[in-house]
Amino acid sequence: MTDLFGNPDEAPSRPAPGGTLGGASHDQLPLAVRLRPRSIDEIVGQQHLLGAGSPLRRLAEGNSAMSVFLWGPPGVGKTTIASVVSHATNRRFVEISAVTAGVKEVRAELDLARRELAQGRATVLFVDEVHRFSKAQQDVLLPAVENRLVTLIAATTENPSFSVISPLLSRSLLLTLKPLTDDDIGTLVDRGLTDERGLGGRYQLDQEARSTIIRLAGGDARRSLTYLEESAAGADAVDSTAITPEIVEKSVDRAALRYDKDGDQHYDVISAFIKSVRGSDVDASLHYLARMLEAGEDPRFIARRLIISASEDIGMAAPSVLQTCVAAAQAVQLIGMPEAQLTLAHATIAAATAPKSNAVTMAIGAARADVSAGRAGLVPPHLRDAHYSGAQQLGHGKGYTYAHDAPHAIARQQYLPDELVDAVYYQPTDHGNEAGIKDRLATIKRLLGRKA
Repeated sequence: MTDLFGNPDEAPSRPAPGGTLGGASHDQLPLAVRLRPRSIDEIVGQQHLLGAGSPLRRLAEGNSAMSVFLWGPPGVGKTTIASVVSHATNRRFVEISAVTAGVKEVRAELDLARRELAQGRATVLFVDEVHRFSKAQQDVLLPAVENRLVTLIAATTENPSFSVISPLLSRSLLLTLKPLTDDDIGTLVDRGLTDERGLGGRYQLDQEARSTIIRLAGGDARRSLTYLEESAAGADAVDSTAITPEIVEKSVDRAALRYDKDGDQHYDVISAFIKSVRGSDVDASLHYLARMLEAGEDPRFIARRLIISASEDIGMAAPSVLQTCVAAAQAVQLIGMPEAQLTLAHATIAAATAPKSNAVTMAIGAARADVSAGRAGLVPPHLRDAHYSGAQQLGHGKGYTYAHDAPHAIARQQYLPDELVDAVYYQPTDHGNEAGIKDRLATIKRLLGRKA
């Protein structure tokens, strides 16, 4: 058999019990592996899942056989949790990767788990990147999970609702891991710097260098420790024990642009980004997007601002841009960086090149201003709820015309309260899709008997 490129297929080797998490003890292991928590209390972040009596704590303490799916972005602790379970229980621990394991390998591990269980030893099966399993592979797991032949811990960066078969998901507990905060990453960096399993206090980390590592890590624990380890190697290369911002920048092979996530530059760059999109300068928009991405800005923050801009600055002039930006935000959550940069660029270009209108912004602003000023008034009687007992005696619903029974499905009757009967909030522009809406709205108002 050959692969798509004509190379001979290699028969996948049967994963050894414990996988990459088993026997991780020699000093040549990456810093991120050496520093994996040995107990649940050493886990940084995810405090919403680690309370006393929580499913995750009971699993780690060996008091639960419930299978779980751990869903979250890269570097937030999915594999770490599996590692803690492997150390904290006397159960047999097996790790397989959905990237390399096929149905044959999964069946082999389940057969072995069945024999071990007959001898009184339970098995914890950790499946990394479970979303890469085919339906057939997931079907193989189903009876084992249902009958608790194994305790399944499955890690995924994609929404299990879309990537995992419903029967398997319904028999498991779904735990959503949150992105790590800068404080969480800072705790890990400090631990890596001082812990004997890490750098053992042999280096001095400049405060600005520490901030640079935290910023460039982008909430990814593994990345932060990798950057710290490479920076220490960079200090060694110049026969120094001081880790400076310059060493960090050189070690991670990325320029730390003049951009402070919590300072003026953060607000200046995002402001310039939104104003460039609003001004339809696509090149400037992409420039500021690139600056934010290079500086380690949270891509979800950028996606949220694009969603806001899609309604604030574009609105009904190009309503599909909002759909594009919402889809981009969902994609960013599903795939993460670095691939998400393509999705953000897609949405940025769509927003920057779209016709612009702030009519939606002005409309809701004017409507809320009236309400805040007390210009609300009573709902006209014919529009009031007439479904409860006694409503008809109060005249509710009397005279109401069902719009679908009227010509063009537009019923000529009063909708606004008496105090606001002539109010006009939405005033479409001549830009893009709103030009057509403007003509249609004029016809609608004529049919309703309202002023244009």
